[in-house]
Amino acid sequence: MLTQRIITSVPKVIKRNIGILAPALQKAADPIQQLFLDKIREYSAKSAGGKLVDATPELEKERQSELDRIRRQYAIKGDPKDFPKFKFEAPVVEK
Repeated sequence: MLTQRIITSVPKVIKRNIGILAPALQKAADPIQQLFLDKIREYSAKSAGGKLVDATPELEKERQSELDRIRRQYAIKGDPKDFPKFKFEAPVVEK
């Protein structure tokens, strides 16, 4: 009975997986699709350092002033982009 289920379900699983993976495994034949993929790769290469892509000096200055304003407004001592680090201590329980 188990083998019958396996025999009937395996072709369905294979068809589903091929249908999902086929576009990812193919090379882009459409020039527009290839251009889109090239632009995505270019953008990911430019933004690898975590900085703004193609930022002008004015934009960087405005960004820094906003970060300074947030730092003053919320009394943040470090970098306002960092995720806060929480420290939980177990309460002392008397016996």
